[in-house]
Amino acid sequence: MAKAEISWKRVTEEGVHLQVYAQHVGRDWRFFARERRHDQWQAVEEPPLEDWLELLDAVQRRINRRLLRPEEEARVKKTIRERFPDADIDHASDAQH
Repeated sequence: MAKAEISWKRVTEEGVHLQVYAQHVGRDWRFFARERRHDQWQAVEEPPLEDWLELLDAVQRRINRRLLRPEEEARVKKTIRERFPDADIDHASDAQH
């Protein structure tokens, strides 16, 4: 995967295991998912809050390792606030660990 891609795994509410990745394109993040290794990646038009929080956590870790610029964290948080106004993202990353 390219440097501008971050991936993780998660299980849906229906119990389906997914591989997910987010690709940084310009100022945007595009999400893709697939069930199995040899399946085609499918674009996720409306990623759930859970995926955005995973991305935020990964972005914060990459900033600490100087792999991403610090302002990227603010951009991701702004996008999450716009899409999920009720989400408490300032404490969400603490709850994931």
